Amino acid sequence: MVVGPVEEKQRVSLVNVYVCRILTSFLLPCLSLSFLTQKERMNMCSLIYLSVLLVLILPLPSSLSTNSEGNALHAFRTRLSDPNNVLQSWDPTLVNSCTWFHVTCDSNNHVIRLDLGNSNISGTLGPELAQLTHLQYLELYNNNIYGNIPNELGNLKNLISMDLYNNKFQGVIPNSFANLNSLKFLRLNNNKLTGPIPRQLTHLQNLKFFDVSNNDLCGTIPVDGNFGSFPAQSFENNGLNGPELKGLVPYDFGC
Repeated sequence: MVVGPVEEKQRVSLVNVYVCRILTSFLLPCLSLSFLTQKERMNMCSLIYLSVLLVLILPLPSSLSTNSEGNALHAFRTRLSDPNNVLQSWDPTLVNSCTWFHVTCDSNNHVIRLDLGNSNISGTLGPELAQLTHLQYLELYNNNIYGNIPNELGNLKNLISMDLYNNKFQGVIPNSFANLNSLKFLRLNNNKLTGPIPRQLTHLQNLKFFDVSNNDLCGTIPVDGNFGSFPAQSFENNGLNGPELKGLVPYDFGC
């Protein structure tokens, strides 16, 4: 949920009104219980008053508090053009962004999936997506998203799959992707990416599938780590100069 100062004041005001109604509803009848002694009536009314007061001073549920993940998704939404109204449900006034279509949350209301593949959306990615710290699946394939891939995506330590293929991304593959130690699937094919394949990616021990075909990459193909098992098709239709020849030419030879 995206909560500004005005919305916060309105929410607090509504809570106060609600509490006042509770006090009125329970305390007045409480004082009129004739079958109790005056002392018993006062004790019961005091107990009700303290119970309501406790509700007032306790922290409100997290779903009613400022949601940084909701803020991040809303900021992402403002970057996009959505001709098919796929993101129509992304209403920042809703209590919980987990109710939005194409967003999946875990039992703790943390966003773990963003499924926007084949959505005909266009625009750019921004650093705010790094605030989705519990994200496991980032599915943005088959769209018209352009611009650079943000370095901040390398902060998504829980990411298992990143599918950005069939878009119009430009620039280099971020070196920060080497921090994605949980990553198993990285598909960046069919974009306009340039530069060499970062050698830091060879340290991703869990990486099982890697595809950068049909880009404008240069340099050589890594051979260390799991890269030795990736098929040649994962690198085709680039400006790559074949597998890296260690000690003979630099890995970015030809860039």
